Amino acid sequence: MTSIAIVGAGAGLGAAVARKFGAQGFSVGLISRNQSRVDALADQLVADGVSAKGFVADVRDPASIAAALEQVTETLGPIEVLQYSPLPQKDFMRPVLETTPADMVGPVEFSIYGPIAAVHQVLPGMRFLGENKGTILFVNGGSAVKPGRTVTGTSIAFAGQAAYAQLLNEELAGEGIQVSQLIIGGAIDGKDPKKSPEALAEQLWSLHTERDRFRVQVSTD
Repeated sequence: MTSIAIVGAGAGLGAAVARKFGAQGFSVGLISRNQSRVDALADQLVADGVSAKGFVADVRDPASIAAALEQVTETLGPIEVLQYSPLPQKDFMRPVLETTPADMVGPVEFSIYGPIAAVHQVLPGMRFLGENKGTILFVNGGSAVKPGRTVTGTSIAFAGQAAYAQLLNEELAGEGIQVSQLIIGGAIDGKDPKKSPEALAEQLWSLHTERDRFRVQVSTD
């Protein structure tokens, strides 16, 4: 049995993706900074028949995220799908003229160092699984493609992550490893048929199974 590792798993999108992939036979590794929260989510998923377990990591610490992903592999099986979707901190979102070099440290660690560390950790295992198996999914807000003057940190760092994802897509396509990005404009909304957690989980499942698109954008800000 293979697994999906959801970096930044929470009660909204993370839980919906866990249920979608879990229903298809994946074990689910839930990764966040808060052990009690991912444990509670894992308990809910297990009660619903999904094989799931929580793990702790700080994505701003590359060694931490690598260690958590190694634990997912050891506990739940080879990681076939990596989803990188942690929610940015509010203090990353400063107006452009108020943003200092120091203000950019957190966003860059969060949106660039973190995903690079995660990819380096899972890539050897995906290669071992063979062609048309491994998938790397990036989830970003609309500022990844349309920068906003009041959310400077995420605008710059998400753009860097988007560039990294596109380069991975180009480089790994020949190996049969899919790299895709889901852009969500505005807030996730359970009442919106296109932006509910369940609808977005379907989009991510489609990116994994159809393996024919780099980027899907749902709505605009």
